[in-house]
Amino acid sequence: MASSPLEPVLGRMDSLADPTRLRLLRLLERHELGVTELVEVLQTPQSTVSRHLKLLADRGWVRSRAQGPNNLYRMRTDELEPEARRLWQVTREQIDGWATLQQDQVRLDRRLRGRREGAQAFFAGAAGRWDKMRDEVYGRSFSQAALRALLPPDWVVADLGCGTGAVVADVAPWVGRVIGVDQSAAMLKAAARRVAALSNVELRQGFLETLPLADGECDAALLLLALSYVAEPARVLREMARVLRPGGRAVVVDLMRHDRDDFRLQMGQQNLGFEESDLAALLAEAGLENVVCDALPPEPEAKGPALLLAAARRPGKRESDVNVNKQGDRTI
Repeated sequence: MASSPLEPVLGRMDSLADPTRLRLLRLLERHELGVTELVEVLQTPQSTVSRHLKLLADRGWVRSRAQGPNNLYRMRTDELEPEARRLWQVTREQIDGWATLQQDQVRLDRRLRGRREGAQAFFAGAAGRWDKMRDEVYGRSFSQAALRALLPPDWVVADLGCGTGAVVADVAPWVGRVIGVDQSAAMLKAAARRVAALSNVELRQGFLETLPLADGECDAALLLLALSYVAEPARVLREMARVLRPGGRAVVVDLMRHDRDDFRLQMGQQNLGFEESDLAALLAEAGLENVVCDALPPEPEAKGPALLLAAARRPGKRESDVNVNKQGDRTI
């Protein structure tokens, strides 16, 4: 015998015809909760809560997922059929002034505060050893990966003085194209081996003072631990600015001014680093704006001089930003 087309509708309506189930759905519409938490909030025996949850799950109102030995429940709000969604909307409008729901919310708020206090107690106790604990448990690369993911995926990035290509390989998965430039054939040979599997990398041999890059070819340019090796830093920074598109970003990391001439000779460098103000002035003189220059916190295992990080941008707007502004009349 064929089933009646009314059965699904009647089943849905029947599943809502109980005060406990209505309370459960109102809670699970906004929060993912376990049976123990629901028992505490509803002040109802666990067997009763579990029985109602099973019925709601069988009728498609809630879903569960395992977390350790327990299950967490949530209303399937976004997965409900249009008819069920309309039925719940009407039901919710009718029960929203129900005092029992307000009492449930008070008890739930207390329970959720307990969750937060547990996390706060953990971090209060772990604050002094959190960095070490986090590194031991998760490693260090995740924070760097999170920051790299902020890069626009269509950008062309130049690594000026790329050496053996470590930074090129690190950045390439996150952007459209990376161009590595170095004057040393030996360094570029090592870089080529490192990036052989990366199809969006191009290596070019050339001097920092006369970069083998066209005007405005790059969205961003990096100059990492390279400026101390050149006799004319101002000229190199002017070249860096030249290859940036309007709105493009420049990032420089180099040595803070020091007096360790033995270190300079050992590393084959041309100068003893830079004062913050001097490096900022050089970037501004190169035609860059919004210049920021700060000392980097020294790493405990590092034996060399402290480092500076400077960032700036080429004046103007990127072409894509201008196009978006024309099409959508959006403020940039």
